[in-house]
Amino acid sequence: MKKYKDTSCNLLTLRQTAKFLKKHDNFVILTHAYPDGDTLGAAYALYYGLKEIGKVASVICPDIIPKKYDYFVRKTDHVEKDKATVIAVDVADKRLLGSLEGEFGSAVTLCIDHHISNVGFAESLYLDASASATSEIIFELLSFMKVNINDTTAKALYTGIVTDTGCFKYANVTAKTHIIASKLYEYNIDAVEINRIMFDTKSKKLLELERMVLDTAEYHFDSKCIVLTVTEEMQEKTGCSGPDLEGIAVISRSVEGVLVGVTVKQTDTLEFKISVRTYDPLNASEICNRLGGGGHKGAAGATVKGTLNEVKSQILASVKESLEKIYAGTSSDK
Repeated sequence: MKKYKDTSCNLLTLRQTAKFLKKHDNFVILTHAYPDGDTLGAAYALYYGLKEIGKVASVICPDIIPKKYDYFVRKTDHVEKDKATVIAVDVADKRLLGSLEGEFGSAVTLCIDHHISNVGFAESLYLDASASATSEIIFELLSFMKVNINDTTAKALYTGIVTDTGCFKYANVTAKTHIIASKLYEYNIDAVEINRIMFDTKSKKLLELERMVLDTAEYHFDSKCIVLTVTEEMQEKTGCSGPDLEGIAVISRSVEGVLVGVTVKQTDTLEFKISVRTYDPLNASEICNRLGGGGHKGAAGATVKGTLNEVKSQILASVKESLEKIYAGTSSDK
């Protein structure tokens, strides 16, 4: 069995992963903190798939799951940790488990992921970095296992894929992504309604927060980089926090001429969650790796400690290093 990078983690194939799931009976499925459509879609689709083959499983999320996912989120089984096989989906690092890290960080037997930055924290890993979303992997896994996919499972899978691809707009979309999506259209998923909920619906409090965030916009490096800030004060004033902030990072993608969009979200007095979005030729994962994080070429993140100004300085230093590799001194910070 292959080892992953320089870790003790075993790298599994699709076939080995399917065999692993058939071998065990009781599962705890973990999502990452600040849950998005992909980690939730992958977790619940895997849960429904395991139930179809007679397994017992529980989905545990570190944070409150937003109500907008109610169309596929259900109450899952109760599974005792000491009798369970623990699986993490769409989790590249145990630190991303948030409040669950202490209890489960060292107990993950299998991780299923599509992040090339995965650190190999689990005992075993099934990684497909070419997949647009972890939900795309779960579809292939369930299909390989010949597990029945029902309408609710299909809704979860479609949600994961459509959210991680920006409704099929991002560079991670492949021909396989469209083929899988087309197969999911054969089920009663109501893709139009899912897309409306995921992309075209905002609460009044989120709209107010976005207005505040836009007022913080800073441009750097000849306007190739934009930095947006979400402070604790903004979150308290609008009532938007945690999972409610999903989608804020996308704002930076829409500014003409910007190659690097950075969103700085305050999570504690001296702690900030960084979301980076890039366009070619820049690499978001490279920028975030220097900050102790990771992700994909076009989208990545990190958690950085310090004051707001200190955190911004660290981010801009990393962005500058990436820009200078490509533009060799042509970008001054303005």
